[in-house]
Amino acid sequence: MIRSFAFTTQGRLHSENIELFLMPTLLADTNLFLWVDLENPTSEETKFVLEDVFHFHPLSIEDCVMVTPSPKVEEYQPKEDDRFSQYLFIVIHAVDYSRRDGVFATSELNFFLGKNFLVTYHDVPLRSVQSTSERCLKSSVHIARAPDRVAHTLLDSIVENYKPALEELSFEIAELEDEALQNPNRQTLNRIIQIKKEVFHLRQIIGPQREVLARFARGEFKLIRAHLVPYYRDVYDGLNHISEMAQSYTDSLTGILQVYLNMSSNQTGEVVKLLTLITVITTPIMMIGTWYGMNFDGMPELHWKYGYLAAIAVTAVSTAVTYWYFKRRGWLGK
Repeated sequence: MIRSFAFTTQGRLHSENIELFLMPTLLADTNLFLWVDLENPTSEETKFVLEDVFHFHPLSIEDCVMVTPSPKVEEYQPKEDDRFSQYLFIVIHAVDYSRRDGVFATSELNFFLGKNFLVTYHDVPLRSVQSTSERCLKSSVHIARAPDRVAHTLLDSIVENYKPALEELSFEIAELEDEALQNPNRQTLNRIIQIKKEVFHLRQIIGPQREVLARFARGEFKLIRAHLVPYYRDVYDGLNHISEMAQSYTDSLTGILQVYLNMSSNQTGEVVKLLTLITVITTPIMMIGTWYGMNFDGMPELHWKYGYLAAIAVTAVSTAVTYWYFKRRGWLGK
């Protein structure tokens, strides 16, 4: 699907859903800003827009169409025989977290940012693209006056959409902490390991993304006008804060894992303690039973009239004394 918008330099909508054959004409008009959004396009649509209309470099087109695991930004300067204008190629990942599945889902968003155009490419619907297009059409602040403004709005929206995912994750971690303290079991351990793995995945996404936004925040690119650099720096600060939160979640999960191991160790210790106490308390019974179970003919107690009662009495008294001793020392608990 292709959605397209042409805006004036005042940020007002000039035309929408432009016919494909008209795009080169509007692109040549320096008084207009052209935004083309490709959502799960066909190969024919991709070829026409990226190659025939904008004439982007084949390497950036290849990176756009293929899945790129790491965020990045590359600047393409036209050479003598190139037909494209100067542009930035940007790969950014949006995230979503599902408590039901316990995983972070990532969606790739590709930008081609030029002086008077912006091309976005993504395989699935993205909230950031939808909300930004609505703001461009309805907002009174006219953010669609230039492509670097819209690109900033898209990046800011992507970073903002991290926050609901992190809130879901924080609830999950809080529940895990309670469960580790109150009722630790094998399922608890599996969830701790799974969520820790997902937080590590999140940090792997955020790390390279911070490097990309840091380059915008430092004002490295001429296509980003100087007065907009502080806005990009604000987006970078927001992502940096999210990175710190992810680190704190890692530390929390490490602590919860340690609590789980300690609780499991305590439970094992209580079981061992109980078995040890049972063994010690029943030692007099086993000793006397073993002694008189030898059945030697020369044992005088075997023919004694009160031998059976005496064995019972000695067994009962020694067992009671052992129990009393442990109770007095507090080894049997409260």
